[in-house]
Amino acid sequence: MDVGLFGQYVMNGLMLGMMYALVAVGFTLFFGVLNVINFSHGDVLTVGAFTGLATYLGLSAIGVSWAPAQVVIVLLVATTCMAGLGAVIARYLVLPLKAAPALNTLLLTLMLGTVLREAVRLFYPLGANPQRFPPLLPTTAYSFGNFTLRVDSVMLLLAGLAVIVGIHLVINKTKLGLAIRAVAQDEETAKTMGINFTLIVLVTFAIGSGLAAFAGILHGLYYSEINFAMGLLLGVIGFSSAIVGGLGNIYGAIIGGFLFAALQTIGVLAMPFASAYKDVFAFGVIILIMAWRPTGLISEKISERV
Repeated sequence: MDVGLFGQYVMNGLMLGMMYALVAVGFTLFFGVLNVINFSHGDVLTVGAFTGLATYLGLSAIGVSWAPAQVVIVLLVATTCMAGLGAVIARYLVLPLKAAPALNTLLLTLMLGTVLREAVRLFYPLGANPQRFPPLLPTTAYSFGNFTLRVDSVMLLLAGLAVIVGIHLVINKTKLGLAIRAVAQDEETAKTMGINFTLIVLVTFAIGSGLAAFAGILHGLYYSEINFAMGLLLGVIGFSSAIVGGLGNIYGAIIGGFLFAALQTIGVLAMPFASAYKDVFAFGVIILIMAWRPTGLISEKISERV
């Protein structure tokens, strides 16, 4: 195969992997602190992307046209709003069901995701149609044979990497991270030690939902388009990535996200005549991996929690 074309596939895979990893980390954070699966997570991503687009349109309407300011404000507003939404979901929908059977929470979050998705479709102007996402980053590109390096792609990858490093530092180097890890390991002991359990759950859901919004903005900037159903597939893939990596382990979720993207890329390379089946190929391999490693690739606490 042409080296340049192979490099293009690798670059696309890295971008996909970054988005999947960010979504998967959210799933694993929710499970870690509250032992629940939040199936509305992908649709929070969608709402975050549309919030970012609405923010851009608002900035344009009031005359803010400097791209660096636009992208910073779009990211801040989208992630902050979704962090708030995540905290509200945790406080008023998930925590009240803490003592209920796990299926109740699964059903509630599944219905909530449908509500969020349909709200975007029905109430956002022309929400049923794909929406063009503005090119807020430099569009310069350098071609090396069949390989085209987009400056905006490099910036998005670096931004995603910075966020992942930031999450690592928060979890491992701060008192908040210590409290999150304590709650994830043993809720009752953490409460006994004076940790505010409810506050930690709210903050964790806020962080996970903010990550989903960030992934949604990355998706919009990379593909220059968003739609009301984008969170469905991204949510399923993010959840699958968290599971295969080892649900409850942040690093496993990140590995799972990049693994899924790698499998999709391999599917395209192996079946160029049927690239539309790349997701089928990736999910098929994930099924085999889960049959081989039911607790995920990194199973520090999964054997105890699942």
